[in-house]
Amino acid sequence: MSNSINKPNGNDPLVRVKEVVKTFPVGNGEITVLKGISFDVHAGEFVSIVGPSGNGKSTLLNMITGIDRPTRGEVLVTGREVHRMSENQLAAWRGQHVGIIFQFFQMLPALSLMQNVMLPMDFARKYSPRERRERAMHLLETVGLADQADKLPGMVSGGQQQRAAIARALANDPELIVADEPTGNLDTRTAQDIFDLFTRLVESGKTMVMVTHDKELARRVPRVVEIIDGRITRDEFVGGANWTGY
Repeated sequence: MSNSINKPNGNDPLVRVKEVVKTFPVGNGEITVLKGISFDVHAGEFVSIVGPSGNGKSTLLNMITGIDRPTRGEVLVTGREVHRMSENQLAAWRGQHVGIIFQFFQMLPALSLMQNVMLPMDFARKYSPRERRERAMHLLETVGLADQADKLPGMVSGGQQQRAAIARALANDPELIVADEPTGNLDTRTAQDIFDLFTRLVESGKTMVMVTHDKELARRVPRVVEIIDGRITRDEFVGGANWTGY
């Protein structure tokens, strides 16, 4: 396959991870964090990746976004062979197709919330300057922050910063949203509000893959993928019905 394959059709998975192994050097040896992981995510799914700390969840997410590369195996996302792309190709591809939400917000402190949300559009050269500002305001309205648009990140709460980070992740209308412990730095009520926002995004047609330690939230996600010791130990469509946690 080449890097120029077309976007997947309706029957193809949006994310395909095939026999992925990830090994890191440690001293004179190495440690294997992912041990032959394979799974698919189809368009419109909401998937929660769970498991104990240090067992490979965030590493798997980094494979999907191209932030890191597998030692062996294949990663195909939106029809692209992510593991074969150059850094420049990855940056351009992520800007168009993947929205990433981090635990610690990653907002640029010297820019307003509005400017932070506009950044991905500026980078991708998507939309006209006027459309970028209008879209950023619309997204901030969507996450309940229209009245905070001109404030710096340090002037708003952690929950508001995370909402702004979600708006930023949506800036270029990506097919896939990935979130790494997005509620891990928030109080319980704010975490619930953020999760409700994620649910609405999936209902509107987005695809979401979320790493979380929050068992209560994980129980509300339709599909749970559990990773223990670098392997998938459970992959169930539960919808909160019968998953009891790791």
